[in-house]
Amino acid sequence: MCGIAGILSLNEKPVLLEEVRSMCAALSHRGPDDEGFYLNVDVGLGMRRLTVIDLETGRQPICNEDESVWVVFNGEIYNFRALRRDLEKQGHHFRTATDTETIVHLYEEYGPDCVGKLRGMFTFALWDDRRKQLMLARDRLGIKPLYYTEVQGRLAFGSELKALLQLPELDRTLNWASVSHLFAFLVTPRSESIIQGVHKLEPGHFLLASAVHGIRVKPYWDLRFNPDYGQTEAYFVERLRELLEESVQLHRISDVPLGAFLSGGIDSSSVVATLARMTSGPVRTFSIGFEEENYSELAYARRVAEMFGTDHHELILKADVLDTIEEMAWYMDEPFGDSSAIPTYMVSKLASEHVTVVLSGDGGDELFGGYDKYVVEEKERRYRFLPGPARKALGVVGRMMPEGMKGRRFVRHFSLKGPARYLDASTLFNRDDQASLFRDEVLDHLSRCDPWAEESRILSGAKGHWLSALQYWDMKNYLPLDILTKVDRMSMAHSIETRVPLLDHKLVEFAATIPPEWKLRGGVTKYIFKRAMKGILPDAIINRPKRGFAVPLGHWFRGHLGSFVRELLLSETSRRRGVFNMENIEGLIRRHEEGRPLDPHLWTLISFELWCRTFLDDRTRRVAETGGSLSGGREFLRVGPASRSHP
Repeated sequence: MCGIAGILSLNEKPVLLEEVRSMCAALSHRGPDDEGFYLNVDVGLGMRRLTVIDLETGRQPICNEDESVWVVFNGEIYNFRALRRDLEKQGHHFRTATDTETIVHLYEEYGPDCVGKLRGMFTFALWDDRRKQLMLARDRLGIKPLYYTEVQGRLAFGSELKALLQLPELDRTLNWASVSHLFAFLVTPRSESIIQGVHKLEPGHFLLASAVHGIRVKPYWDLRFNPDYGQTEAYFVERLRELLEESVQLHRISDVPLGAFLSGGIDSSSVVATLARMTSGPVRTFSIGFEEENYSELAYARRVAEMFGTDHHELILKADVLDTIEEMAWYMDEPFGDSSAIPTYMVSKLASEHVTVVLSGDGGDELFGGYDKYVVEEKERRYRFLPGPARKALGVVGRMMPEGMKGRRFVRHFSLKGPARYLDASTLFNRDDQASLFRDEVLDHLSRCDPWAEESRILSGAKGHWLSALQYWDMKNYLPLDILTKVDRMSMAHSIETRVPLLDHKLVEFAATIPPEWKLRGGVTKYIFKRAMKGILPDAIINRPKRGFAVPLGHWFRGHLGSFVRELLLSETSRRRGVFNMENIEGLIRRHEEGRPLDPHLWTLISFELWCRTFLDDRTRRVAETGGSLSGGREFLRVGPASRSHP
């Protein structure tokens, strides 16, 4: 696991080692063990390494036999041993035992198509010195992050946004489309960041860049739902068990201590159960709970831990998390509206005291139809035939109801149809809410933004069963932008690697062949997955009601953290920023104090303000703290030819 960064010159401006080193310094938490660089006049590649596989010879950057291809890599390639055997048969010679070296030899054989042969989680940057071409690639599901920008004739990239913000030529200007998307869906968009001009490389895509051909982004994979109605239920149950076991076996490869997150839900419990059967000693498991019993799942986690004899560790989270909340803004990298980042941060900290790698159960809800919102949609679809005039009347009534009035959102919701209605259920601040939330000057910018348009296009364009369409949307949005972003940033904040066996792309592609009727059946979510876990997990775990990774923010904000919320959001600093209508913010806080469940709204506002203070107001504090040196680590530098010749 690493953090990678670099610069490619697309004109005559040279790349300096100090620039790449400063970018990597901002990523030191992702790789505290080592750092390495490759530099020539055209390109600079850098990395920070967390040693997980091949502790002795796996230093990066890594090159091919004649040093014409160089790579820096973040992630794990789980099929690298099989790929290596095939490449050796084709005449390739390996110098290390690391999975990273596989990439350069695959590229020699297959060019950019090499990415389709990788099984794992990854981002990498590969420099082809003969073609003077840079390749960036990201894994199929978006488990690992990668940002890039073109500024003053150079392409810069990094594992996190903060690496790019080390470049003084990059203006820290808010991307208003991303701001609107954040307050609608809790996250910034698939291909954009919160900073204007900085993009995310989307999952399942690679980028090619050169001075001759410019920058080209291409997809190499997408998920297709093709239900196989020719197979029996028993076939899907058995095959699901086989693929889960295969994936966990691949994901447990490590040269450092390994454990697992355990919430007590069916997803994480299935991973722990499978891992326990493969491990001679007890599996280390990690769980987090709350003093507020209604939010704590520790009893379920303890039951699973006891059943499989794990070395179990727990942490009770209390309301005294103020320092944690403020610190998270740096590690989260962008404003983030999902408050479950807090317990994820804390359970990662707990795990880091014992292991370097953890397995997680993320992805099961998207694959097997586990969200309660799918059940809600199944019920609400009966209203899809509501006549147009009736919908229009409901819309008029909804708009006439005062803001904050009970039932206003319900009435407005059923005035919508199709994708608009489903997206409305997933929206935090809708169009009317945003019109009240932001100042007039900001609304001028937002008037050119429509965060619902692209999402509606994806939903409308999805073919087949309605459940498959919703799963596809969640696989493109909620999973990579929320779940996987949260897990990556919060675990890497503590320099541990999180792996997600349920998101092995072979398992994902198989899940897309399961008929939707066997995912949501009779109001039962994850029907086929629960059948597969029958006899492996206790019925009490399989059949327990679903509970998200909820945080008792409402309780905290009305109690211990109440003054913090007011002082932060209504501060003079926030007012001077000129983004929000402060009367509306005061109204939100007041209604929350009166008992309205507005904690996600307040948390998104808090996250945005803390991010602004960290990255817009104070541009030097954190970089100065991270520094550029390694405590007990090493620096590895290779300098390439100083040539600008192009084929």
